[in-house]
Amino acid sequence: MSNYNKDFEIKCSIIRGGTSKGIYIMENELPKEQELRDRILLAIFGSPDVRQIDGLGGADSLTSKLAIVGPSSREDADVDYTFGQVSITESFIDYGGNCGNISSGVGVFAINNNLVKVTEPITKVRVHMTNTNRVLTLEVPVKDGKAEFRGDYKIDGVPGTGAKITLDWSDVVGGITGDLLPTGNPRDIIKVEDEEFELSIVDAGNIVIFIEADKLGLKGTESSNEIDSDKELLKKIERIRGEVCCKLKLVDSWEEAQIKTPYQPFFAIVSKAADYIALNGEKVSKDNLDIVSRLLFMQKMHKTYPVTGTVATGAVARIKDSVVYNLLKDEVKTGVEVKIGHPGGIIPIKVRASYPNDRCKIEELVVCRTARLILEGRVFVNI
Repeated sequence: MSNYNKDFEIKCSIIRGGTSKGIYIMENELPKEQELRDRILLAIFGSPDVRQIDGLGGADSLTSKLAIVGPSSREDADVDYTFGQVSITESFIDYGGNCGNISSGVGVFAINNNLVKVTEPITKVRVHMTNTNRVLTLEVPVKDGKAEFRGDYKIDGVPGTGAKITLDWSDVVGGITGDLLPTGNPRDIIKVEDEEFELSIVDAGNIVIFIEADKLGLKGTESSNEIDSDKELLKKIERIRGEVCCKLKLVDSWEEAQIKTPYQPFFAIVSKAADYIALNGEKVSKDNLDIVSRLLFMQKMHKTYPVTGTVATGAVARIKDSVVYNLLKDEVKTGVEVKIGHPGGIIPIKVRASYPNDRCKIEELVVCRTARLILEGRVFVNI
């Protein structure tokens, strides 16, 4: 890379979106040249450095997230939004997928930066997600012309309550590969050396791989420490993920997946509803959920559950004979909501599907989140 040796002063906001936290920047604050832009963005976060000590990143994959927002390039949307997963330890930003939690803060940022016409008490914001060229529709509470943060809606994994933001993901199916089922199959067999693994691959929000916990010798209710400390398990998971990447032609060899597409596909380990203890020490009852999932991205287990993973889980729950569908009770298979048990608690998703010519067509995917503006200011970097 070139040595620019320049100082930059960038206006930005830090917003907690759902169970993640990101840095939000107006597109016109950044140079158009991609190499220079990425150098500035990495410096803003303090990457590469395991502590991100010289930047705004939080040294955690759930806080090393970027949203670039600007006026829409499409007539059917209000704003353009580009998501970036900023590597903590490498000089790399992965623009290959979406982040649903960070997406929930895009409406807040757009409203507070006068990118959309504001109506009270709810402003609808149509977000063109440039990563996948799909449109996400947000409904954001507004008070006195600004996004309202106070409310009584509670999401597991975040202290306190906030104003409910509705995210309609109905347009995202097949956004990366062109099809809900990239392989055309509800279940596939992936071979790794002398083992075979049955799994489902779905493209809705992001590409997500679903596998039953017992196929990996797990209960399905393991904590992040139990998963992340099992190096042999993580190697096996990354090998399976790499083979799926090859199958989808995202890479030429499985070894390249961790380098070229570390963010996605996500890897979800699923099991039937069961009791377990959440991160906050509270009991999660099997009577309050429909399926348990532990999801990995960036080679680590998510401490709660990503919204795009929720969207994919809701979609796969309507695909007959998929790994997730076969774990659900009959009344959940035909219902309008799926409640997913994750390490931080439970996240529900509203989902409707139809079956023209016996193929699953997703009609509705709706998730609710909260978001809060934490900081507005300027960040100074030298590169």
